[in-house]
Amino acid sequence: MTPQSGKKGTSMEFKHKSVLLKETIENLNVRPDGVYADGTLGGGGHAYEVCRRLSAKGRFIGIDQDEDAVKAATRRLSEFEDRARIIRSNYCGMREALAEIGIYKLDGIILDLGVSSYQLDDPCRGFTYRVGDAPLDMRMDQRQTFTAKELVNTYSEIDLYRIIRDYGEDKFAKNIAKHVAAARKEKEIENAGELAEIVKRAIPAKVRMHRGHPAKRTFQAIRIELNRELEVLQGSLEDMIDMLNPDGRICIITFHSLEDRIVKSIFKKSEQPCTCPSDFPVCVCGKKPLGRVVTKKPVVPTEEELEYNSRSKSAKLRVFERK
Repeated sequence: MTPQSGKKGTSMEFKHKSVLLKETIENLNVRPDGVYADGTLGGGGHAYEVCRRLSAKGRFIGIDQDEDAVKAATRRLSEFEDRARIIRSNYCGMREALAEIGIYKLDGIILDLGVSSYQLDDPCRGFTYRVGDAPLDMRMDQRQTFTAKELVNTYSEIDLYRIIRDYGEDKFAKNIAKHVAAARKEKEIENAGELAEIVKRAIPAKVRMHRGHPAKRTFQAIRIELNRELEVLQGSLEDMIDMLNPDGRICIITFHSLEDRIVKSIFKKSEQPCTCPSDFPVCVCGKKPLGRVVTKKPVVPTEEELEYNSRSKSAKLRVFERK
């Protein structure tokens, strides 16, 4: 998971309720002297539970591209400074980042994908569609210069249609892209409120009555495209499985079907990589299973968790164990 240029030093405290915390830690099978990494460190909720189970011989590496998350997790994990190290990076660079500190294999990896409560609740971050004057930012790593505002105002109508259709899974994607393209001809789209209103006008009133906030899917699509979220996940997952020691596990929490589909597919491929035709008596492709899928069905939040953390509603945990 994973501050705005020129608006650093927000007074908000980095708070985030770690979803499926108990289930994730149980499935990780933490060994006291093991080596573990969290590629989406956030406020350090999962990390804290891992670190407190480690001995002085164990090691934990937390990775996050968000500066505020790094600062918050550093404070949260300060009592474990003998075994914890934090790196500001995208998890797609995990192998290289760990190699620089002499770590090449891991006993466990956690990925808690999506947007943190802090990022959603801080209007300066620009992830929300509920605050009208919130900037169109949406950068998870603010060292990146390209923002959601630039994306909305410069992408072609066909590209806007593509990302809203594919990443927002919105059946009104074509009409939304058309309305955005028409509106920005009149004036540059400046903030979340302007974009949300444009999207609202593109969706029939009868439909708006029976679905959530009309801009939710469009904002999700823009965020995913801007931060290359699915591209990073798709390109990193097999490499992370390869980094696991025997019996090592990777636990991944997803929040929408696009992420979950990628995780499910790569886990299945890693468990059953054989490409031989089904009528072949023996395997001749030479591709061997890398391990097993621990969660045949995803783990979802309990009713109790849903009561105190409504944002966990769409969360799914999948776990893979290296052979």
